Amino acid sequence: MRNSRILIFGRIGQVGWELRHKLACLGQVSSVEYPEVDFTYPDSIRNAVRAVEPAVIVNAAAYTAVDKAESELQRATAINSTGPGVLAEEAKRLGGLLVHYSTDYVFDGSKRTPWIETDAPNPLNVYGRTKLAGDQAIQASGCDHLIFRTSWVYGARGNNFLLTMLRLGKERSELRIVDDQIGSPTSSECIAQATSDVLAQVLSPGRIGLQERSGIYNLTSSGEISWFGFTKAILTEAAARFGSPLPNLVPIVTADYPTPAKRPANSRLSCQRVEKTFGVSLPHWEQALSLVLDTITEGSSPVSSKV
Repeated sequence: MRNSRILIFGRIGQVGWELRHKLACLGQVSSVEYPEVDFTYPDSIRNAVRAVEPAVIVNAAAYTAVDKAESELQRATAINSTGPGVLAEEAKRLGGLLVHYSTDYVFDGSKRTPWIETDAPNPLNVYGRTKLAGDQAIQASGCDHLIFRTSWVYGARGNNFLLTMLRLGKERSELRIVDDQIGSPTSSECIAQATSDVLAQVLSPGRIGLQERSGIYNLTSSGEISWFGFTKAILTEAAARFGSPLPNLVPIVTADYPTPAKRPANSRLSCQRVEKTFGVSLPHWEQALSLVLDTITEGSSPVSSKV
């Protein structure tokens, strides 16, 4: 591919920050962020793409405030639905590739086994519905695309469950955590690395046509755990590393912690398709957690990290 330009939307987000580093070896990387680009104005998105004319557009921008989305439908729709559709139109115009990130929340959680890409979506909340609409807009555009559906994303920076639990573990003597929602915590670094590994294949000379491999791929760490189990693992390892006190952890059910947005009980995603197609798999969530804590530790004590 003669044009090696890669444009990332969502430069300072958890995944976007990691992508800037992981994709640097694949081409000339540019990245943009709000207010430089405002996803509530489609022309702002188009202008950003046309200023670069990239071969690959990577959309790591999203409205991720799940509960707040229930009262901000218009904004969530603009960012999660309309914006990706505009990017898909631009990718189609350029004859380029769009990489986009979706979510386990497109499913209702009723299935007893891990979800596969062909299962019928049935989102329970506004966030899930707007993300699904974005997926559908990309598919309808006819552009070459890779949509990676992931779950329970966290990392060493940003606003996420890991950093929140580290902070609360320091501030409180007891934490009540939901134990009947199951998923696979997935680090932003692992997502970015897997994206880089896939792109290295599809952009290489002699590659199998992108059209044959366009589509949706589940992309999460292996293994499964509840939010309670994830919290216990986080704080137990933090206590071992720093000698900090471990708060009393109390498992509760979803009904004991009502939120504006409903969450799926089963967020497990089968990643067999991405493994079979690209030979890419993410590490077990426990291994990934240790690596993220290593990263935090190198900068500062995780128990003092801010959200």
